[in-house]
Amino acid sequence: MIKYLLDKYMIESIGVISLNIDIGSKIRLLRKDLNMSITDLAKSAELSTGLISQIERNIVVPSVASLWKVAKSLNVSIGYFFDEENKVAVNPIVKRENRKKIMTSNSSAIYELLTPNLNRKIEFLHIILEKDDSSTKELITHEGEECGIVLEGKLLVKTANGDYILEEGDSIYFDSTVPHRYINIGDKTCTSIWAMTPPSF
Repeated sequence: MIKYLLDKYMIESIGVISLNIDIGSKIRLLRKDLNMSITDLAKSAELSTGLISQIERNIVVPSVASLWKVAKSLNVSIGYFFDEENKVAVNPIVKRENRKKIMTSNSSAIYELLTPNLNRKIEFLHIILEKDDSSTKELITHEGEECGIVLEGKLLVKTANGDYILEEGDSIYFDSTVPHRYINIGDKTCTSIWAMTPPSF
């Protein structure tokens, strides 16, 4: 397995800076189980065949956007690729200091898991956005629905159907198939809680 330095996509427990994960092999096995060629997967995910081949051979680490597309084409969530190999009993309580974090290379946004892991039917996240930062650089879309509430700061939820400004205590619900992203438009750190089903990570 390749040890990634979490500079492209990172999931960590506090104090841990790397994981042994083999995304490429999981993608290849899923693709073959679905009787898909690399060309089929590339076409479905709207990515190049060369990129899919490199990802499967662990030559490159896919961006979150690319991994989203691949996961959708293979009918799994992103969490599938990071799920622990050994299934053990999981403590249903997540202590604040033990929250796992997800970070991406194109944003300083921090996503803290409020569930023990990503292998759940509902994704429950605590999102931290610094001033002027956003969840993604472009609008994204995925299956399902989501709702969120702002705990602190001021958040712009930008969607293809319109823009919505949320202040402390405000909440929102929308269909995740509508292109969207979150932007901190306040003068301080913005923190919010989000629930999504099915999971998008």
